Amino acid sequence: MKIILNAIEFLLIGYFGFASLYVFLFSFAGLFPMKKREEILQKQRKFAVLIPGYKEDNVIVEVAEQALKQNYPSDLYDVVIIADSFQQRTLSKLYQLPIRVVEVSFEKSTKSKALNKAMDVIGDDYDIALVLDADNVMERGFLEKVNASFNQGYKVVQGHRIAKNVNTSFAVLDAISEEINNHIFRKGHRVLGLSSALIGSGMAFNYHFFKTTMGKVNAVGGFDKELELKLLKNKIRIEYLQDALVLDEKVQKSEVFANQRKRWLSAQFIYFGRYFFPGIKELFLRGNLDFFDKVYQMVSPPRVLLLGLVFVFSLFYFILVDLLQNSMLGVLSIYWYLSLALTVLAFFFAVPKRFYTKATLRAILKLPKAFLLMFLSLFKLKGANKKFIHTQHGTVNGN
Repeated sequence: MKIILNAIEFLLIGYFGFASLYVFLFSFAGLFPMKKREEILQKQRKFAVLIPGYKEDNVIVEVAEQALKQNYPSDLYDVVIIADSFQQRTLSKLYQLPIRVVEVSFEKSTKSKALNKAMDVIGDDYDIALVLDADNVMERGFLEKVNASFNQGYKVVQGHRIAKNVNTSFAVLDAISEEINNHIFRKGHRVLGLSSALIGSGMAFNYHFFKTTMGKVNAVGGFDKELELKLLKNKIRIEYLQDALVLDEKVQKSEVFANQRKRWLSAQFIYFGRYFFPGIKELFLRGNLDFFDKVYQMVSPPRVLLLGLVFVFSLFYFILVDLLQNSMLGVLSIYWYLSLALTVLAFFFAVPKRFYTKATLRAILKLPKAFLLMFLSLFKLKGANKKFIHTQHGTVNGN
């Protein structure tokens, strides 16, 4: 029995210990500035701003109006609303704006289907495809900054998505989670020479490259993960624009939080199973560390689960090993404490100073509930990848 317990101990501390070290390394790296390329071209490209929406009548008209307010030549970008299951009154308002509206309908709606259909309709007279969510609002200089990055030679760029609203405790937690991921998986990775992670919106691609690549993507959920893996397998570097901001509505209710995280967790497990062996092959035969790193991210614990489970295991060892001197367990408590310390430090480095507020302290009281919702989601993933799980936007007014 002791041998079995020790084996389980080593497996657990190996998995969570490495995950803690991983986030700490990239979070520490994120404290340093990214290297910038010099522009090799001076060109203004034409953008297709693609905004797919499914039943997003609450927010889509305002988002379309805001998208038209860019400090970029109006003849060099088209706002394309991809309307899936919109109400007729919403469509009437959209058609009055100087934008392109592509109405779509599918038996099973997905973001990848909507994007592919829209690009078939609008044609190929574009240089850059910029993908937004139906609740996203770009800062006015966003297109100009993306264009400058393409002038530096990049084909794929991820913008900096930040919170549009922090009006509930769950919205605050979601906003902080977004910034932690920005710091670790985007800025920290770029500082160390790896690709930024994509996030599903606020991302731009060479148009013809994106259209060709998306034609091979048929994901139900997590299309950005499949797209990212295909890009990195082909050694396409993904840039991160720290100063190019996109406002994104954060989840405001616990049930929406649970649905969204269930969708993300399902996508992670699906793509890890699909790409694990190709990831090993790419690492050892082609030296493709970028691709292997992304495959590892598919099996690494999400940040809320990492913090919660490392804390629970550390507390467990403190009580049973250090206080009660239980000899059946091993002597790995010091490694759990170290993992907890690394995780807490990683989060401390990654959370922007603007979130050190009373509202954040109140939101922290919701962390146990957020952890429990994510933990329970692990047991409800069956079939989540076979249907589109929609996150409703605009249900609570933001600040």
